[in-house]
Amino acid sequence: MRSDAFVDAVHSLSKEKLETVLDPDVKFFSPVSFRSYDGRDLVVLILTEGPMKLFEDFEYVHVIEGPDEPTAALIFRTRVGDKWMDGLDLLTFGEDGLITELKVMLRPKSAVDAMAAAMGERFEELGLTQPSA
Repeated sequence: MRSDAFVDAVHSLSKEKLETVLDPDVKFFSPVSFRSYDGRDLVVLILTEGPMKLFEDFEYVHVIEGPDEPTAALIFRTRVGDKWMDGLDLLTFGEDGLITELKVMLRPKSAVDAMAAAMGERFEELGLTQPSA
């Protein structure tokens, strides 16, 4: 399936593997920001320095993907500190098989708030800002 390489990159916490599956112009939609983060370098930085370091006990529990579909839904379970959350990575693929769009959705709100606070601290450490409205 098209999503296998992305799942492998996430599970192996590999920046190099992540770079190979993302389109140079990929758009990342965070669960806490309305606007997208654009471009492979920025998206790789956000994912590897944010969720890939903050999430604990991360695992994909379901994959919904057809053989010729341009999208895949990857359902996961993880935690930040003592807050467990369920999430969804919605991937959109280009004709070349690279991911052109990644949308992340999370629940419940208490876990989203914990993740947003932790990501805010990481962004401050990295000198990143949220995209403007």
